[in-house]
Amino acid sequence: MSTDAHADANAEAAQDWKSWHEHRTATVSAPYGPLSLTGTHWLSDYPEGRIPAVPGQWRDDGDEVVLTAAAEDGLTVDGQPLTGDVRLTADHGAIPDARIAHGERRLVVLRREGLWAVRDFDPDSSARKAFQGIEATAHDARWTLPGRFRPYEEHRSVRVENADGRERGLGLGGEIVFEIDGQERTLQVAVEPDGSLWAVFADATSGNSSYRFRFLRPSAPAEDGTVTADFNRSLLPPCAFADHFICPFPPPGNTLEAGVPAGERNLLGG
Repeated sequence: MSTDAHADANAEAAQDWKSWHEHRTATVSAPYGPLSLTGTHWLSDYPEGRIPAVPGQWRDDGDEVVLTAAAEDGLTVDGQPLTGDVRLTADHGAIPDARIAHGERRLVVLRREGLWAVRDFDPDSSARKAFQGIEATAHDARWTLPGRFRPYEEHRSVRVENADGRERGLGLGGEIVFEIDGQERTLQVAVEPDGSLWAVFADATSGNSSYRFRFLRPSAPAEDGTVTADFNRSLLPPCAFADHFICPFPPPGNTLEAGVPAGERNLLGG
């Protein structure tokens, strides 16, 4: 590639990154983005069914949650006032489309490892009001690294601590291999339903000039296993925006000895 062509490619990549960063900031600060989460309430912690600051009575009924509400609770289900009981399963769609609402708030039903929880998303949250932006390092072509995906013969699950202090399983489908400063590095990854990859990683900057851990989401590998590890698009995990997310910490082996001063680093003003 000629010098001019190389410069043009870098300029295009930098512009793509800028657009990505702007879109990411808009998504995070949207009315029902991660900044709007004000609570994750596990029903097992409230056996009587009354969750502080959340209207209604919520009961674990095995494969469903039973919500009981009176008119004064002000809840709606599918846009209609709720009085009496409704049986609920986990919400899997967009947060604004959650079945249960309380005014502008959305009460999202969640299930993890057989346990039920209710998440409270409020566009009027203090975190959303205080948000100043995401501190991120401008695009640097040196951190767009060619790599290779090595799938595991069998799916693996490891127990890792989560941001809420509880330990849960993290599924892993393989690892990506790449080089930093001439040294081979690996990250264990989950394989998403669409074939894309997801790594939870830390590095020498974590907890110092970057958040304590971050996410990397490479696109699906090519047929020959080649994949790009673009650390320019390292992501802050949801728990960086609200304390009520249950993000997994990096699994053993996913803490890089090298520093990765690229991508999203911290919240501005944090």
